[in-house]
Amino acid sequence: MPETLVSGRDYSVLSRRAKAFVLRFLKRLSIFIVAVFVVPSLATLGWWALNDRPGSYRDADWTSAGILPPAAASQEAAVYLMAARTGGLKGAFSVHSWIVMKKAGASRYDRYDKVGWGSPVRHNGYAADARWYSNQPTIVHAIRGEAAEALIPRFEQAIASYPFAARGGYRIWPGPNSNSFVAHLLREVPEFDASMPPNATGRDYAPGLFAFAWSRDGLDLHVTLGGLAGFSVGRLSGLEIHLGGLVAGIDVLRPAIKVPALGRIGWPEGER
Repeated sequence: MPETLVSGRDYSVLSRRAKAFVLRFLKRLSIFIVAVFVVPSLATLGWWALNDRPGSYRDADWTSAGILPPAAASQEAAVYLMAARTGGLKGAFSVHSWIVMKKAGASRYDRYDKVGWGSPVRHNGYAADARWYSNQPTIVHAIRGEAAEALIPRFEQAIASYPFAARGGYRIWPGPNSNSFVAHLLREVPEFDASMPPNATGRDYAPGLFAFAWSRDGLDLHVTLGGLAGFSVGRLSGLEIHLGGLVAGIDVLRPAIKVPALGRIGWPEGER
């Protein structure tokens, strides 16, 4: 009987310690989420609310921003990863991304992006460097010359193999959306050597409840719970934590920090 009583006390002590440990863990986790994800996102939302924005799709500017040179100005092939803040409230948290290609000697660009209306994957639906909902686009990454010429057929194959290209194959959150499409292209063509903007919501989407995948070159690991939570680690990814479509992390290859909703601060992706 005494042994039973002692055992009971020990169990009670262990139980209290376990509960205390769980409570401490949840408290620290909550502080981490608020500090790393919530505060930067709310700050970005405040900044976004101060900007003038078009009231509707029809009022927005969709014309060329003039940041790409005329296609006919060079005989070189080129591939560009481009992005611009999207429209409405969601623009505070995410960019829209697309791919632009030009074959050697071509006099025009070919732009591919995915939208949520009509036929999801659009080819030349907009100017190659068009503003998106009046927001100025940026060149995230680019390659030119023979390297670009070699990759263009690979990108065309990746576009054709996109599994959510049919009507209805679009969901704004957590995906598959415009950024899920471009992320698919980059996974299929790792030689492009680019990573998606950290504030490209939907880039980490994967079908099913759980996905665990290595990049084709074996240098990046991506783990996700349906695009809602997960992490990435590797040469291109650096170290990332994903939560609700937001990304926090660091880039070691091109030194930078990745701030939820705001984006990348540090060394630009660049081109080659």
